Amino acid sequence: MSRPDTTIRHECLCPAERWTQPTGEEIREVLRLAGGLTGSKTAKTLGLGAKGDRTVRRWISEESPIPYAAWAILCDLAGFGPIWKDG
Repeated sequence: MSRPDTTIRHECLCPAERWTQPTGEEIREVLRLAGGLTGSKTAKTLGLGAKGDRTVRRWISEESPIPYAAWAILCDLAGFGPIWKDG
């Protein structure tokens, strides 16, 4: 059974000054839109190191917040463009 597509809230796609932390489902959706990135591939893409896949799982489970820089890179890869820029 597949999940319906999750909508990414506009306030999660803003420059850091106005940014709202995404939910785990929004993170999962951005990874899907970025080519179906797995935790391991996401960790490698972001340079998170040996246990980076665990970090990604924590972001998705909302045990720890995703840093803005990591989120911005993933959003760019998912096709949202450079969210860190106004306009």
